[in-house]
Amino acid sequence: METTINPKTSKPPYLLGLICLIPLVGAFLGLGLLLYGFLKYKDKWLSIIGAAGILWTIIVYSTLFYAGKHSLAFKKGFEDISQMQLNSLVKNIEYYKLTHGRYPDRLEQLQEDDKLAPINDAAQGMNTKGTVYYNYEKVGDNYSLFSSGQDGIPKTKDDLFPQVTITGSSKIGLIRHR
Repeated sequence: METTINPKTSKPPYLLGLICLIPLVGAFLGLGLLLYGFLKYKDKWLSIIGAAGILWTIIVYSTLFYAGKHSLAFKKGFEDISQMQLNSLVKNIEYYKLTHGRYPDRLEQLQEDDKLAPINDAAQGMNTKGTVYYNYEKVGDNYSLFSSGQDGIPKTKDDLFPQVTITGSSKIGLIRHR
């Protein structure tokens, strides 16, 4: 025996609206509640709850994108990630030289041996469209490596450089920037 819901006697599922507070999931559920409110229950409050769920998701994600682009905390976080990656990248470059006998001509060559080599400049965060690599230049038997920083312009005061200790007896080819 199959049971059917009679929209005139059954109560609309208003409590499902609480799930609309979960971003993204709430948008899909909100769409469902909006359609149920219009088509099945003919209930304006259920439709309003559904529309509010969709709107809530839009507000939450818009706020996150705005904060990611303009918040100092987010920018500082991207700079910290970039600093760690630059330090790690020196190791990748030196290992490349150890295994190939020379420094790479471009950073993309590092990913032939190590697909996880961090060559994308994280410091620029959401400010760019497309892929932006760290600044790398092979200079004879040495190399230069740095991040263009938040502004994306090389050789400005916000540039980030690897923080590695190079002693007189060190065989690291990194050119120190001052």
